[in-house]
Amino acid sequence: MKVLFVAAVAALASFTVVGHAEDKKVTGPLAYKMKDIDGKDLELSKFKGKVVLFVNVASACGLTKQYTGLQELYEKYQKDGFVLVGVPANEFGKQEPGSDEEIKKFCDSNYKVTFPMLSKVVVKGDGQVPLYKTLVEATPNDKGKVEQVSWNFEKFLVNRDGKVVARFKPQVEPNAPELVKAIKAELDKPAK
Repeated sequence: MKVLFVAAVAALASFTVVGHAEDKKVTGPLAYKMKDIDGKDLELSKFKGKVVLFVNVASACGLTKQYTGLQELYEKYQKDGFVLVGVPANEFGKQEPGSDEEIKKFCDSNYKVTFPMLSKVVVKGDGQVPLYKTLVEATPNDKGKVEQVSWNFEKFLVNRDGKVVARFKPQVEPNAPELVKAIKAELDKPAK
């Protein structure tokens, strides 16, 4: 009787493992749950199947004008499965000192931002959120060295399968040919 019970448990366990193996578990940067700018939970896995651009943003930076181009980029490609996620951070020159409410008001009144925005987080150094640890570790430089985010408005492109496929320095404008080309190339690919 014990042998039959053990065999039944083993068979059930193997069936369960096979069932889970077929599930498409979300990994990488889309595996995290974050807070949006309104303080609500946001499962990044909801963006699986879309092309996502994560951009750490700031309201008082010389590059803040990029919000205009980011909004235009979002509006142009959203219908094709593109999502842009703004990630407020205050690590660089303390250029994002406001509360989430103040940041949202600034973005709404100055740039009419409609793309998803996260609650302010730490993108570099002590307290770095796991999302940004994942993004920087997935994009080593030519020598294989992991480099931290260098400044506000650094951009990370994630494909439809949730894999980080490109990284763009802060000075790369939202309408820069290399960024637009990379986004379009990923939008043209189906999810696996």
